[in-house]
Amino acid sequence: MREFVVEADGGSRGNPGPAGYGAVVLDAATGESLVEAAEYLGVVTNNVAEYRGLLAGLRAARELDPDARVHVRMDSKLVVEQMSGRWKIKHPDMKPLAAEAARVFPPGRVTYEWIPRADNKHADRLANEAMDAGARGERWSPAGSTAELDAGGAAGRRAGTARTAGAAVGERVAQAARTGAEADIESDADIGADADTETGAAADVRAAKTVASPGWGPPDMGAPATFVLLRHGETPLTPQKRFSGSGGSDPSLSSVGREQAERVAESLARRGTVQAVVASPLARTRETAGIVAARLGLEVTVEEGLRETDFGAWEGLTFGEVRERYPADLDAWLSSPEARPTGGGESFAATGERVAATRDRLVRAYAGRTVLLVSHVTPIKTFLRLALGAPPESLFRMELSAASLSAVAYYADGGASVRLFNETSHLR
Repeated sequence: MREFVVEADGGSRGNPGPAGYGAVVLDAATGESLVEAAEYLGVVTNNVAEYRGLLAGLRAARELDPDARVHVRMDSKLVVEQMSGRWKIKHPDMKPLAAEAARVFPPGRVTYEWIPRADNKHADRLANEAMDAGARGERWSPAGSTAELDAGGAAGRRAGTARTAGAAVGERVAQAARTGAEADIESDADIGADADTETGAAADVRAAKTVASPGWGPPDMGAPATFVLLRHGETPLTPQKRFSGSGGSDPSLSSVGREQAERVAESLARRGTVQAVVASPLARTRETAGIVAARLGLEVTVEEGLRETDFGAWEGLTFGEVRERYPADLDAWLSSPEARPTGGGESFAATGERVAATRDRLVRAYAGRTVLLVSHVTPIKTFLRLALGAPPESLFRMELSAASLSAVAYYADGGASVRLFNETSHLR
């Protein structure tokens, strides 16, 4: 019996946004690449693209040998865990995709393995090539049936290809459009939350209105919604570098933190651009926002989606203390955005879903206006990460000081522009 390895990946630049998948079938004995498949899907969600990549890889393997055994390797924890039967599939848009994938080969002939993204470069490259070609408006002529999949409710133009090993890849042209590229943020409730943010068919219909421009957008799209992102001032836990999320003691500002908030308020009052103030529900953010809003003559609106990540049993501990008490859980957390802190905390993937939904809601509510969002380290970093299209691990590569200011502008074409990051001159 022949054995194949299928490596698959999918991505959505904006989640939902212009999306594509890539898949490759390898000979398990020799490692030889046998078939490649890739397709531009139009505007869909990241989860749809991941499952479409899986389906393409499985179907390509079946066309080679319907009696083969297949080992699937993907960097999507959600797809791997759901297809392995360890995670329930709650989202109605994911169930038919998973069911279709399960029917490609008889039960027991397909196994699944999660791999880091760095080990999934082949499929990732194919997915990005498909998205690049779709953004340029190119239609690919499929060389086989593996690129023609109808599941998932994809919207907009489609272009696909299935190529034998060694087929040349078209020249990649960098896209200059102001669009984000959110990669590998799983969006099913099985990761942590019970209520999904807008994903699947509803998001696809909404996102289909977004135009994937192959170059710079129109010169005048009107005033963007501009989010000035303010991290709250210091609390007693801040200088001790202790985990302080939404599941801990909810500390108030220290005297230093209140002074920092006053300095931020003075600086923003001089600029005179902030038109509204929105804050996380936690005490330190509401206190910071209240000081600033009073100086600006504005009211504070509380937004649940801006709260900090829940760090579970790590709340109040230093990094060193967590390393000593929960070494395995910490290693998992540092290596995967889907991993939760000990004791049922919130994963970075779940935080990303929450922040993305909050961003979309606030962009609609404050279109053309400048709003101050008073939040925390992880949500602010996530706003920036999503705007830049950076991978989840970039969260560990940003420094965000207490009472610092960052800013992102969101345009009518769906693009985002980071205008400021970790600015602290007002504190000196």
